[in-house]
Amino acid sequence: MRPEIFRIPFINHPVYGYGLMLVIGFLCAAQLARVLARRCGLNGDLFVNAGLLGLLAGVIGARLSHILESLADPTNHEFARNGLSAGKNFVSMLNISSGGLTFYGGFLLATPVMILYAIKKKVPLLAGMDIIAPCLMVGLAFGRIGCYLNGCCYGEECQLPWGAAFPYGSNAFVEQYEEGKISAPPELTNPAEPLRNGLPRLLSKEEIRGNVKLETLANLQHARPVHPTELYSAFNSFLVAAVLLAYFSLAPASGRVFALMLILEGASRYIMEMIRVEPAVFGTKTQSFSMILSAGLVIAGALMWLACRRTPSKGAMPTTAASPSR
Repeated sequence: MRPEIFRIPFINHPVYGYGLMLVIGFLCAAQLARVLARRCGLNGDLFVNAGLLGLLAGVIGARLSHILESLADPTNHEFARNGLSAGKNFVSMLNISSGGLTFYGGFLLATPVMILYAIKKKVPLLAGMDIIAPCLMVGLAFGRIGCYLNGCCYGEECQLPWGAAFPYGSNAFVEQYEEGKISAPPELTNPAEPLRNGLPRLLSKEEIRGNVKLETLANLQHARPVHPTELYSAFNSFLVAAVLLAYFSLAPASGRVFALMLILEGASRYIMEMIRVEPAVFGTKTQSFSMILSAGLVIAGALMWLACRRTPSKGAMPTTAASPSR
């Protein structure tokens, strides 16, 4: 975990790992989209512009989804902390530098936005969706690496050699402390601001910044090891992207690459949710919000796969890129 990668000299402005990975992911996905579009005889620049639009819509949708999901969980105090005023809690909702972006929320908002953009620019819809599919997985993979650097989206406790013991101030540490699973030295707490369960509030990293004694004490504290599901997801996303690119090269019926992405991403995410820390919200209280959406993606992908069996293919993808579009 390393939320802050470095600070820009002279202006002392922090560069966060989560945001940096989002930028790298977007640049890699945009370049891949440009190459695939040109190989299909389409204007690659349109896909870069679509990517910018999709990124903006995706971040908004992902943040809104995360906020709503957090507020719906009575045990989640991320945006309703006793020690903060309503104004400060609201500001924390707007602060995406600390992470807290739900992929499915972003996907659900960005998809219709990009479809409308494709219709407006007269881009073949199904072919365009096939081009976007592997690019989306590449962007997601880098985003998950950003999640690991930020310390969010982790899994359940584990005793495996690769278990991640996140440091003091991380989401995992705070959650385990508030659940009574771990303790913290009294010097790092504020008894004047008790939590709902009576435990004294943990001091934030900002509150102890500059106090050498407290910073040294905080550096000795770690959460119990958890599954680094962020890295599992990153590996899975890269793998899905590779499968989609291999299938894309076979020139399948238009729309089937995107359909395959829905099936693979939905199925793998459903399995991943079994070891992730997310509240159950449905049925027997064993299904998380992401599990429900994952199952929906698999069903939608299967239906789209069947519906696209008679659509014309994009034609074989040539081995060399076409000349740049103008």
